[in-house]
Amino acid sequence: MFENLLVGCGTMVVCLTLQCIVVYILLLVLLALEKRQFISPTLIRTSFILVVTMVILFAGNLLQITLWAELFVLCGEFEEYSTAFYHSVVNFTTLGYGDVVMAEKRRLLGALEAANGVLMFALTSGVIFSIFYELAERAWKLGLGRLEEAGRSQHETALGAERK
Repeated sequence: MFENLLVGCGTMVVCLTLQCIVVYILLLVLLALEKRQFISPTLIRTSFILVVTMVILFAGNLLQITLWAELFVLCGEFEEYSTAFYHSVVNFTTLGYGDVVMAEKRRLLGALEAANGVLMFALTSGVIFSIFYELAERAWKLGLGRLEEAGRSQHETALGAERK
């Protein structure tokens, strides 16, 4: 059991580090788009930014699933990589179908992968929410700025009419 705990926690640390690197890469991509003034509160550009965000973060999750599947094959749990990958997806997403199970000796690894998956989906959700919030805030400020300008123009027009 101690060996599985050590190997599983080590794998989790690698996965957490990997996802932090993926988030860093995402931030670099977003900063590059910001410098090119691509990030603006239009429907198409906002949707594009959110899709890019989700694809990059999901790629990080897939890398982690792959890493766990490789570990399962190296431990001798599965002979076929496709079965190990499927089992890894089920663990990572905490579905737990039970149609493919690990031997009792290695079951702790599956639970640790599920804990890893929960942490990653929490991180992914937080990053997506933060980016969505930033985009929504920009749109809101721009919208209010336009409303204020329109209101000021109408007010100035009304004042001009009163003076005549």
